Amino acid sequence: MKTKIPLRVIGAIVATGLMSFCGVVIETAMNITFPTLMREFQVSTNTVQWMTTLYLLVVAVMVPMSAVLKRRFKTRHLFLCAIALFMLGVVLDAVAPSFSMLLIGRGVQGLGTGIALPLMFNIILEQVPRPKIGMMMGVGTMITGVAPAVGPTFGGIVVATLSWRMVFVLLLPLLVVALVLGVRCIDQAQPTQTVTVDGWSVLLIVLGFGGAIFGISNWGSEPFWQWGVAGALAVGVVALAGLVWRSLHLSEPIINLRLFGQLRFSVAILAFVGLQISALGLSCLLPNVIQLVNHQSALVAGLIVLPGAAIGAVMGPLGGRLFDARGPRLPMRLGTLLTVVGSAVMLGFAQRLSDGVILGSYILFMVGMGLSYGNMMTLGLQPLEQAARTDGNAIFNTLQQFAAAVGTSLVAAIVAAAQQQAPLVAGTRSGAMVSLVVLTGLLILSAGLTGWLTARQS
Repeated sequence: MKTKIPLRVIGAIVATGLMSFCGVVIETAMNITFPTLMREFQVSTNTVQWMTTLYLLVVAVMVPMSAVLKRRFKTRHLFLCAIALFMLGVVLDAVAPSFSMLLIGRGVQGLGTGIALPLMFNIILEQVPRPKIGMMMGVGTMITGVAPAVGPTFGGIVVATLSWRMVFVLLLPLLVVALVLGVRCIDQAQPTQTVTVDGWSVLLIVLGFGGAIFGISNWGSEPFWQWGVAGALAVGVVALAGLVWRSLHLSEPIINLRLFGQLRFSVAILAFVGLQISALGLSCLLPNVIQLVNHQSALVAGLIVLPGAAIGAVMGPLGGRLFDARGPRLPMRLGTLLTVVGSAVMLGFAQRLSDGVILGSYILFMVGMGLSYGNMMTLGLQPLEQAARTDGNAIFNTLQQFAAAVGTSLVAAIVAAAQQQAPLVAGTRSGAMVSLVVLTGLLILSAGLTGWLTARQS
């Protein structure tokens, strides 16, 4: 069996991965700069988190259409469109005179990332030899996983020495490298087809994800029964239910929801979503605790979370190689267990969550994420036939972005609600404790689902 990976394939994976890397770097760097942006633009915690949430929401809306776009357009053309949009968004943010313009720039970046992100994993699934897929899925997640390691420190250094606007400017050279690699290395693995995009499904995706995220993000600042919370959530639920119904009655749906009839795929999705909500929730929560409760600078906050994020990124390919060599049980069970332990330690010290405790427990958490996160996608896609894996990949990537938006919005809402009931420091500490209770519960659920899933893996 052929096991050597062609250099052009590696170049194509790096090109598409670099775009996702830049998106996550900006996302996590902006988390560090939230206090600065709040002061400069006079906005609340609940408002500033839309820098992250809007980006993730736009990506979540675009990714479901990736399977249709991939069948209809050439991969290289999709990549060129994606990187052009992303670079436009970066420029808009770099010169933004208002918070509204910042949000527009992030939305345009989300359009680009939403097109590009599934391309990386589709290239891996289609062009990498089967014995190497686990390792390369780990590499793919490492490319984006390195970003949380770089982002907070990068953001802290840039804010401390230059300006938050330079976060966007300094990433342009990487985007140029991605552009050159993409043009040279991305090949068409399968012929394009004439397919149609169902407009009603697109509208339902926008209303479903938009309503759900808008409602969750407003929960911290408005009573539940206000239109901005209960009304938005109701719109989201009804629209998503409509999307499910319509997708099941179309011969060529935007996203093939019939795949949820495969039990192992569905269980892997649930565990994956729990991990993603917790990871992005913590990436939003910890920098704010370090700055607002422990009174550290943005730079120090970035340095404290750097070791955990860096080690977690390195563990991605190692976990993938372990998956290829010994199967899913060891890396995935150990990984999810470590995420629970890391989060539980933070919860145990929530009243006095010192910088040292955050440093050590976040390392444990991110080692666990590195071992389990990419492998969860690999294991979930295994039961699917080759022809269905593009749709399965689209579902994973859609829920990855939606869960990330939920995690960020949920934590921001909890902390904002607590800050309204107490002074800033005490409110942030109280909100952090409630957030950690919720995130630890989700991680325990993910660990239980992983145990069930791996027990049934031959």
